Amino acid sequence: MGTNAEFSIKRQVFFCYGHRLRDYAGPCKNLHGHNAKVEIELASKQLDRKGMVADFIDVGRIMKNWIDKTFDHKLLLRQDDPLIPILKEQGEPLFIMEQNPTAEHIAQLIFEYATTQGLPVVSVTFWETEHAAATYSNP
Repeated sequence: MGTNAEFSIKRQVFFCYGHRLRDYAGPCKNLHGHNAKVEIELASKQLDRKGMVADFIDVGRIMKNWIDKTFDHKLLLRQDDPLIPILKEQGEPLFIMEQNPTAEHIAQLIFEYATTQGLPVVSVTFWETEHAAATYSNP
């Protein structure tokens, strides 16, 4: 095996969420929902004593718990969205973001969380639909 060889694993997490995009002229300017898939890729040049990059069960537990708590069945809105006060008053579950809740920004948030958990994450691909995905990686 060459010195640049590396092992990688991927773990998927599925969840449902709603959002809308501000300053956008297309149909995504309206409130709507998605069934999302997240693919988290981890990599390492060395395997642990069990022969793994990371245990799929551990990765799933860490990431699925956080994703479910943070995004699942919530409305993701940009912090200046005028609907926020109204929805908060109604007790709707929200996740407020600094930027537009695009697939790119959601992938970045998930990547950053995985990093804080000590996971050797190399990329996160966020599938907004089965045909459209965005990937965030930090080379």
